[in-house]
Amino acid sequence: MSSAVQAPLSQERIDDDVFAAMRRENLARWPTGAGVDLDEAVAYHKATPDHRRLSVVMRRADAERRTLTQPRGGFGTFELQKNLMEMLDREGLADIVPTTTDSYTRNEHFQQAQEGINESERLGRSMLNGYPIVNYGVAMSRKLVESVEKPTVMLTGTSMPRLTGEVGFAAGYSGYLGSAIAYTVSYTKELSVEQGIRNYQYLDRLAAEYLAHGVELHRRQPGFLTGTNIPPSIAIVVCILDMLLALAQGVRNYGLELGQTLHLIQDAAALATCRELCEEYARKAGHADAFTPVTSLHWMGAWPQDEAQATAIVSYGGTLAAIGGAISVTTKSVHEAFGIPTPEANCEALRMTRMAIYLARKIRLDGLPEYEFERELIRREVRPIVDRVLELGEGDAAVGTVRALEAGVLDIPWSPNRFVRSRVMPARDVDGYLRILDPAAMPFPKDVLAVHEERLRKRAEAEHIAFGRDLAVSSVYELSEPLTKLLPDVNR
Repeated sequence: MSSAVQAPLSQERIDDDVFAAMRRENLARWPTGAGVDLDEAVAYHKATPDHRRLSVVMRRADAERRTLTQPRGGFGTFELQKNLMEMLDREGLADIVPTTTDSYTRNEHFQQAQEGINESERLGRSMLNGYPIVNYGVAMSRKLVESVEKPTVMLTGTSMPRLTGEVGFAAGYSGYLGSAIAYTVSYTKELSVEQGIRNYQYLDRLAAEYLAHGVELHRRQPGFLTGTNIPPSIAIVVCILDMLLALAQGVRNYGLELGQTLHLIQDAAALATCRELCEEYARKAGHADAFTPVTSLHWMGAWPQDEAQATAIVSYGGTLAAIGGAISVTTKSVHEAFGIPTPEANCEALRMTRMAIYLARKIRLDGLPEYEFERELIRREVRPIVDRVLELGEGDAAVGTVRALEAGVLDIPWSPNRFVRSRVMPARDVDGYLRILDPAAMPFPKDVLAVHEERLRKRAEAEHIAFGRDLAVSSVYELSEPLTKLLPDVNR
């Protein structure tokens, strides 16, 4: 491990000499690291046409008020991954084509990933749940990038992005999804948030190195993948903090992601307010030039097994993204309840979502009293927490985040990470909004919490559920329930 990693935690930009030494050590960890040549990669990106560069495509969509589509998808061999990406591009009409890495790669178990490749090739089917980009290396992965006419993005699901980032950017991927706080608290148990921050500081410093050489890459914060309910205010707090960490390393094209609550007004309010507050805190930190588009994620909680119900959620997700003004929407398929979708199902979901976007493309909620009320409520929830985190860090987002998590000032519902208290508890209210049932030690204003409690008590009373943990648990599984339970009148 580089000696630089042992320096006191800080949001400050990694020094040039220190970063150069970190890169040499990182690239030596697996043989394919030798295929990374920054100067050659910069030249490759500069020669790539604009329609295949994610930073350019995102800026254009923002200027034109369009909502782009992007699925997930990864298979364990080069040929299977290439076939998937070509289908998503040509049959799914995806605007952004992904490469999702496998679990071994996410955890840097590259030898096991190689065994998975060998077994997949032997059996002729994927034995990995994603593409092992580090094992295949720069030259092979570049063939994936060149197989499609859309920008490509790495979806790595990892708190350890150093080697996937190096190989992926050198291969020509122009986007990378992942962040220090959101991924560490969503995906890991033993990795400290401090180490997650250090790992992503490397990746963001790498993206900034490309920018210094004239290549703007798109970095993106991934939202939460805990599979449970995350109220918009908590998600936005983490968006802001992850963004500040990236901007401090020199990133300037940084997207945010918000998982859908599946309440139209709350989702629209969250998308708009996330962008507004991110820009506000970026300016305060001296980064007024930062581009911070917001992506909407299809429902991240439990899905119904009934295909008709799942189809409704897929289509509705496109509607929510369009009305909320999201710059892109990350899609799921009707097979979500069963596991990794087939390429055909993935393509169908993309087309469903695109049609929903088309139908809702001109609709906005600006001026609607309930929408404006929700936006102001979110602002009043987010600012006190972010300000307290930064106060704890004496202006340093990295230090403040670690201290805030230790104190419970920043908390994440149902996080598996042992460095997170995970005592805050959300639930749906009587109108379907996600609210704070138990704030734990998070410093939400009392008058705001009074609004949440009033509406949650109304639901508990109406549905004869105890006001407490049962209300939270029922909210987690609610949308995966069969229609006969959601709408009992259908049997009459």
